[in-house]
Amino acid sequence: MNSDPSSLCFSRRQSLAAIGAAAGGLLLPSAAAASSASPLIQGKAEHVISIWLGGGMGQIDTFDPKRRGDPAAKKAGSYYAAVDTAVPGVQVCEHLQQLAPLMDHVTAVRTVNHEVIDEHAAATNRMHTGRAVTGTVLYPSLGSIVANQRGAASDGAPPYVLIGYPNVTRGPGFLGANSGYLYLTDTSQGPAGLSRPPEITDQRQSRRERFLANIGDDAAAITDRRVRDYQDAIKQSLKLSGPDFNRAFQLTQEPDALRNRYGGEFGQRCLLSRRLIERGVRFIEVSHNLNFLNGAGWDVHNEGILNQHELIREMDTAVSALMIDLQEKRLLDKTLIVITTEFGRPPEFDSAGGRGHQGRAFSCVLAGGGLSHCGAYGETDELSKTIVADPVSVPDFFATICAAVGIDYGKYLYDGDRPVPVTDNGNPIAKLFA
Repeated sequence: MNSDPSSLCFSRRQSLAAIGAAAGGLLLPSAAAASSASPLIQGKAEHVISIWLGGGMGQIDTFDPKRRGDPAAKKAGSYYAAVDTAVPGVQVCEHLQQLAPLMDHVTAVRTVNHEVIDEHAAATNRMHTGRAVTGTVLYPSLGSIVANQRGAASDGAPPYVLIGYPNVTRGPGFLGANSGYLYLTDTSQGPAGLSRPPEITDQRQSRRERFLANIGDDAAAITDRRVRDYQDAIKQSLKLSGPDFNRAFQLTQEPDALRNRYGGEFGQRCLLSRRLIERGVRFIEVSHNLNFLNGAGWDVHNEGILNQHELIREMDTAVSALMIDLQEKRLLDKTLIVITTEFGRPPEFDSAGGRGHQGRAFSCVLAGGGLSHCGAYGETDELSKTIVADPVSVPDFFATICAAVGIDYGKYLYDGDRPVPVTDNGNPIAKLFA
């Protein structure tokens, strides 16, 4: 656990107990025990691989299929046929053929919801921080919270890696640079800035490090946390620039057959994520909106939906390969795979046969991580438009992830002297920990 005093936190249960004591006088021990919250749920996962589907994956065309629709006739419904899975009664889209037999290790949470509907940036922020944008607090992303609370799993690795383009919604917010990410956009090159330019000789590098060390001698006198965080980030960069960690990015060390099983660039990102957790990275986000195979990514308005199946198949290939690979290396129970997106899509078709946005009911996916998987959780109506049973708010979904990796989802972090709940008071899906 991160012992940095800047990340000092206490539990929501303790805070509520203290408030109750102040408001109502002293509680007898038995009364205090009776008023306490239910026992903390904690899983045993050690790592998170979070797959981000930028644009808005349509739940009705992937993990929550319903009756077939017809864009030409403007009949609402699924774009594709459904297939059975390893879990009786649970079906997925026909283009998830490789994930279907693995669904006993997967839970498609079909009732995630938020009030953000039309705006991609706001919904992306919500699905990374769990909260609405405010003008007073810069909230940390889930990846930064996990990095802050758990740290790296080994000394020679960063706690948080982003495989995709950097963005403030993925960042540490008020937690500071120590909880930030290392990022790369090309699996053939590794992170920019970690490899030493050819003109920097060992002698020049040593001289630079001595200079930085001299500056660091005054660190004890620095009270500004932001400056100390920046200095710590420099130290970490120097540590990670060596050959040991950089070997993680040499995908050519993997057998050709395995690399081919993962597929194209997105698949190679998933393969790299497995190599990174083996070296001790705690949280990895893998972005899947990189190739835009259909010209629009997952944002399938109008004609963008025509080749949506290519995106679904690419995800199916890569995620199934990742699950099998982790299982063969006995890492699946230690690694929680998460699939998230801004929002879902409505069952109705637009004027050109595509779909709009829907935030009131959509699917996010959990796999592995030692959870008690059930194929699907929550129920939507006959067109996946309205939640019928077991709604899951974004804070609840985040609390489930935090619980899976042993983080107290009831904690409060501090932005200065302002307490901020880790998951905006979310509660985990208890059934997955039974």
